[in-house]
Amino acid sequence: MRPCLYMVIPCYNEEKVLPITSEIFLKKMKELVETGKVSEESKILFVNDGSRDRTWEIIKELSQKEKYIIGICQSRNRGHQNAVLAGLMEAKDKCDITISIDCDGQDDVNAMNHMVEEYINGAEIVYGVRSKRETDTFFKRFTAESFYKLLNAMGAEVIYNHADYRLVSSKVLKELANYKEVNLFLRGMFPLVGFKSTSVYYERAERIAGVSHYSLSKMLTLAFDGITSLSIKPLRIITGVGFIVALLSFIAALKFLFDKFFGYTVDGWASLVCILCMVSGIQMICMGILGEYVGKIYMEVKQRPRYIISERTYDNKEDEETE
Repeated sequence: MRPCLYMVIPCYNEEKVLPITSEIFLKKMKELVETGKVSEESKILFVNDGSRDRTWEIIKELSQKEKYIIGICQSRNRGHQNAVLAGLMEAKDKCDITISIDCDGQDDVNAMNHMVEEYINGAEIVYGVRSKRETDTFFKRFTAESFYKLLNAMGAEVIYNHADYRLVSSKVLKELANYKEVNLFLRGMFPLVGFKSTSVYYERAERIAGVSHYSLSKMLTLAFDGITSLSIKPLRIITGVGFIVALLSFIAALKFLFDKFFGYTVDGWASLVCILCMVSGIQMICMGILGEYVGKIYMEVKQRPRYIISERTYDNKEDEETE
């Protein structure tokens, strides 16, 4: 039996690129259906993440023209990870497999064929992994690779050079639905869910149109969110740093006592001030990291909805649905 596939595509201010990439996604979907890899009931699900341009209007127009295209609209912008989750949770009871992919057209859609084959062969999660980064600048390549290395070093289990291009079965999504955290980092959550997984490698192209919405500051924020959401290793590092500083301070105190008892003159007020400033700086950094964890606890205990779907192209529901 052919699996039912839902392509989940988050969109934020993509009016320039959406008319182009929607044709690419549609062509690939028709190919998968015609070659018998997926069923006729398969859909392309665009998720409008509170765009301020004509993205939602374009999605509605596309859904009226093409039977394979549907869309949902969030009540406001909630971020890429929440938009992906909204699409996955919307699709989990309607299909057998989902493939999440960005709207910019940089990820190679031809990798979907291999992904579906891996699913048929028994994999429940298939990660799309970049084979190389030749299209990136040196700075972009360096920061991106450092991003994955930092996450793994800090205890957040992620797949190297994998973003959010992946195939996931409905079985996995139903288990993912039991993860209720508000602070989302899907790249690290899917490895936690488990199940049999594999990777498909592909080359990433240049963005077809428009501009990237993923700046360096957003990447750093995502990295920090991933670390603090999935690992307590920074807290253990703080403990280790505190122990080392305390040990060094104890040794310094013994030295000063030795100097006093044996009549040596204690000099170096400038160096003492520098040490005090250094220790104070370490304390402030540690307090900031602790504060980040406390802030995440604060957000989690409030249990605010992770997304709110305000409109769908395929029904006339007036009531908002939340998750």
